[in-house]
Amino acid sequence: MTSSLQAGQQTSPRTLVLASTSPFRREMLSRLGLDFATAAPDCDETRLADEPAVALVQRLAESKARAVAAQFPEALIIGSDQVACLDDQVLGKPGTRERAFAQLRQASGRSLRFATGLCLYDARSDHAQVCCEPYQVHFRSLSDAEIASYIDREQPFGCAGSFKSEGLGIALFERLEGADPSSLIGLPLIRLCELLRAAGVDPLQAPAAF
Repeated sequence: MTSSLQAGQQTSPRTLVLASTSPFRREMLSRLGLDFATAAPDCDETRLADEPAVALVQRLAESKARAVAAQFPEALIIGSDQVACLDDQVLGKPGTRERAFAQLRQASGRSLRFATGLCLYDARSDHAQVCCEPYQVHFRSLSDAEIASYIDREQPFGCAGSFKSEGLGIALFERLEGADPSSLIGLPLIRLCELLRAAGVDPLQAPAAF
């Protein structure tokens, strides 16, 4: 469940904080049944010159988590970042219908590699666990009419790769490959559970507020 906690208003010695305002990541985290707060990270997300995708998402995931640490100095803070790659090209969020159409046309019949960076930062001890979860999406050969229809129906302008896999976007794919399907939505829950257990929190045993 999502807490309405604001910065500095903690109801227990430790608070779990999602350093994101993404409704998709918030919905994913809520599946673990843990009480958590959300906070908007204020950090520069500009890619460095020649920065590899894996290094980029890991750096930004940690930066986002650390960006809200001053507000929650006793918390375990989750940061995440994701990019989609077509060959060596990093695809960002399209923002417009025209760019979404171009991205999907470019991906038609090809494979997109997703890199999702994840950080669990312990603000109390200043210890960060950081990893990257890969996932691959193989697209069907798509006609322009199919692409246009999909975009009109789901308007995926804020999604890397220009699709929503949790919705109609699944109809665009031939197959998916990866160890953690939740990573495609932006928060790899299997890996997150591993990081939480390493930090002393087992989602299967922890109370809703720990």
